[in-house]
Amino acid sequence: MRIAHISTYPPIECGIATYASFLVEAMSRTSNEIHVVSQHGAKGEGVTTAYFPQDGDLAKKIFEMTIRVTPDIIHIQHEYGLYGEMDGVAVVDLVFRFKTTGVPVVATLHTVQPEPEYRKKMVLQGMAEYLDGIIVHEDVHARLLVSVYGIDAEKVVVIPHGARNIEPIEGVKKELGLDGKKVLLLVGYFRPTKCFDKIVDLFPRIVEKCPDAWLVISGKMRMLEFSAYRDAFFASIDNSPARERIEVFRGQFPQHTFDAIISASDVMAFPYSAGAQSGVMAHAFAFGKPVVTSDLPAFQDAVRKSKAGFHAATDDEYVDKIALLLNDDDLRAEYSKNALRYVREEISWDIVVEKTLAFYKKFDLNFPRSRYVYLGT
Repeated sequence: MRIAHISTYPPIECGIATYASFLVEAMSRTSNEIHVVSQHGAKGEGVTTAYFPQDGDLAKKIFEMTIRVTPDIIHIQHEYGLYGEMDGVAVVDLVFRFKTTGVPVVATLHTVQPEPEYRKKMVLQGMAEYLDGIIVHEDVHARLLVSVYGIDAEKVVVIPHGARNIEPIEGVKKELGLDGKKVLLLVGYFRPTKCFDKIVDLFPRIVEKCPDAWLVISGKMRMLEFSAYRDAFFASIDNSPARERIEVFRGQFPQHTFDAIISASDVMAFPYSAGAQSGVMAHAFAFGKPVVTSDLPAFQDAVRKSKAGFHAATDDEYVDKIALLLNDDDLRAEYSKNALRYVREEISWDIVVEKTLAFYKKFDLNFPRSRYVYLGT
């Protein structure tokens, strides 16, 4: 099968780009031919660039580049900020153009809001009208597509966010100056919905319960977005009674560095106030790190399925559950094993690819007495 992925892609800094790269890497190990059509700046084997995100005619540019590949199926990675102005409304035009060719089109929806703004709801409904299939990562999002957006349940499949089978990097606590410390990690882009400031505010109470606790914040801004939030956030660190136990790592964080920082942690926190699945949480599970999350429905599902942590609804619950995990070595070890088992048995990239390819086959053109052959190079 010749598969065309439409997505941002590394070295573009974007969670969807990282997701797509892991998906494509795993899919490339199968006997399929993989192509990626992406924004200018993307690189890699099989990657073709076609547009800038601000282009007024990006649907036309993506369409014209993709049909040159003559794909058997087209897979769009969707997030509202990826396809131009007005919440990426150009993606509706793009899906319609693809549909006119008769080639099956599926999309992974990375954000499904329970109470969407009018235009965001219109974009998803417009896409869904012409899509052959829709992938979401959580059961709650599949239910929302039916109940809130009125999308046919037959179009929707739940395939989890993938995670790597990977060994933690040894010795990095010492290398990072964290030896002997119980490390609580916050990692990701600085933005208000991540609510990293909540954990900073609660950290003095955590230290009272766990004197060895050390808060590491590893993040960065995407250019100047949310700069006011960033400034207030760093001021809260400076003013914290526990500021001597808070450390901020900054940098570009290439994959090895990112992996090393996660390897050095003992517990990871996800106090997000909005969002769907978390790619960083998948990395946490991959390295066997217990988590404490907010009570977002998708996060509750992830904690329930993985048995690798807790979700918290109140400040007291955050403090108690983080301190419990930091203090109890046996409980951390148990949840670490649960996380690794969850990756191995449920959400490894190889499993995700197997399920994705099975979903593609529902839309296969099925030419009689033929089979697709691709031997790579």
